[in-house]
Amino acid sequence: MWFIEILKVIFLGIVEGVTEWLPISSTGHMILVNEFIKLKVSDAFMEMFLVVIQLGAILAVVVMYWGKLIPFSFKGGIKVKKNTFIMWFKILVSCIPAAIVGILWDDQLNALFYNYQTVAVMLIIFGVLFIVIEKLNKNKSPKMNTISEITYQAALLIGFFQLIAAVFPGTSRSGATILGALLIGVSRTAAAEFTFFLAVPVMLGASLLKLIKFGFNFTGYELTLLIIGMITAFIVSVLAIKFLVNYIKKHDFKAFGWYRIILGIIVLIYFGITSLA
Repeated sequence: MWFIEILKVIFLGIVEGVTEWLPISSTGHMILVNEFIKLKVSDAFMEMFLVVIQLGAILAVVVMYWGKLIPFSFKGGIKVKKNTFIMWFKILVSCIPAAIVGILWDDQLNALFYNYQTVAVMLIIFGVLFIVIEKLNKNKSPKMNTISEITYQAALLIGFFQLIAAVFPGTSRSGATILGALLIGVSRTAAAEFTFFLAVPVMLGASLLKLIKFGFNFTGYELTLLIIGMITAFIVSVLAIKFLVNYIKKHDFKAFGWYRIILGIIVLIYFGITSLA
């Protein structure tokens, strides 16, 4: 029994690690996967697990981009990296909309929108938007090619796109923020990198909120599953981030748009059939 449950957690960690960073919706995939691979745990633990497993994905960003994320330099004594502090201020500005809504209405929003219909519709809508926006931007030059060029106003606008993902599961947090960044003239590379960094405080906050609600009342079995899931998500996230960074150097996001549309249709068909059965 333990061996089978561990294999399930490893698979969930793989799905999380891939879908958290690619703009294809980790929630949409997790809902589908959960239909076929159900852990033998309580509903309360599973709700917490699907969020806190993201801590492994966060660690991947921290390890890979440590030099860009840490606001201090230790060569020849401690020195403050002003540009890094400014970057973090912009990230915090982007966090404001989703943080306010999440703290005040997290449970209500989950009750209203955490269903396959919302997930499928948002997968399709944002899939179409990726295709349309990439076509519109085909012959345009980005206004902001690096994170340092992203203004506070632009950061706040990106934060409102992230809010859409916080409210409507299936949108994809990375998908929403990248799409918002592209719309306001941020280059694909800068948009992806800003999304990676933005995930750190967002996922930490969301995970802490779920842990507090869960009450930290883990059994040894539950803690083992969570740790294995996080480690798997970390390893896979490193590979997924490297893939995305290399991919967008030569390609646009239209392929992800088509994938989202197909997945959204599959979700609608599958759950539509099962609801009639």
